Amino acid sequence: MVDAAAERTIDADAPQYNARLVRRVDTSDSLGYFWVRFDGEPTPFEAGQYMTIGVMVDGRIVQRPYSVASPPAVAGTDGYELYIRLVHGGTFTPLLWELPVGHRMRMIGPKGKFMLAPGDDRTHIFISSGTGNAPFISMMKQALADGTPRRAIFLNGVSYADEIGYRTLVEDWERSGEYPVTYIPTVSRPADPRNAGWMGRTGRVEMILDPVLDELGLSAANSVAYICGNPDMINAAEATLLGRGYPEDQVHKELYWPKGKEPRGLAGADLATAIEAAEDNADQ
Repeated sequence: MVDAAAERTIDADAPQYNARLVRRVDTSDSLGYFWVRFDGEPTPFEAGQYMTIGVMVDGRIVQRPYSVASPPAVAGTDGYELYIRLVHGGTFTPLLWELPVGHRMRMIGPKGKFMLAPGDDRTHIFISSGTGNAPFISMMKQALADGTPRRAIFLNGVSYADEIGYRTLVEDWERSGEYPVTYIPTVSRPADPRNAGWMGRTGRVEMILDPVLDELGLSAANSVAYICGNPDMINAAEATLLGRGYPEDQVHKELYWPKGKEPRGLAGADLATAIEAAEDNADQ
């Protein structure tokens, strides 16, 4: 199989492979849900952690980390669900988009400390941009499986309404009361014809955070925040929360850039772009 854009050959099989792509659902030309399952027993993980998937290209591994959107309980049957954006010109995702279901892969992990703190009954504010909503879906599904859903405010910012991942699922939870969640998606380009008919919130997710906190009466006394998405959004949302008196240990965030490497020029990037840019800049 050849990645035409980069003229790279994906190895059909390799000793490093220990998993395979078992399912994919493309929601657009550049967004999709991917399920990867280990050949053997699943590796345990906690909701909020991420796995690294990759393929061998001309004898060299090309891989990237992605937050798991599925709950741990289904890893052995359904695999690990990942919500991924195609990054045109990127290192890994153009390869992934070429893979047919059934193709073998390498998967390692889990890693990450972005998990829910145990025994916290305060309102949880989930703040995400783009595909950064994935770990929150895993957390909420696991909480439902455990019978311990926590009151949540779920903010997700995208450029276009048709890019809102897991929208039907979370709206159904909210409508039915199955999960005690207030769902607040927002689009940042309301004037674009692609958003015609959008009647929800508008603006970048970090910009609507302040008014949402006021409207819902949320404060450091009654809530805790979790943030995942592009690095600039994380910085801005964290600054808003700290400025309103939230202590640092009540603002949890998933950091995708290498330790000590601040993001550069990533305004408007989504999660996958942030990951690739951070890794590409890791040695600079």
